Amino acid sequence: MTKKVVVDYDLCEANAVCMGIIPEVFDLDDQDNLNVLDDEVTPEREQLIREAVRQCPRQAISIVEE
Repeated sequence: MTKKVVVDYDLCEANAVCMGIIPEVFDLDDQDNLNVLDDEVTPEREQLIREAVRQCPRQAISIVEE
């Protein structure tokens, strides 16, 4: 099974906490919209992605298994 990052854009306020934790995965564009640059949760970055999930003020980020 593959793990993927999912963002609930209805909850997301694009305050960039996640981007500060792992900018290889999360980015804000010029209009302050959050973008997922790479949604694959690899073993190398899983810990940081989980930290971004925990620290999201709106709990808009999750990890799903496909």
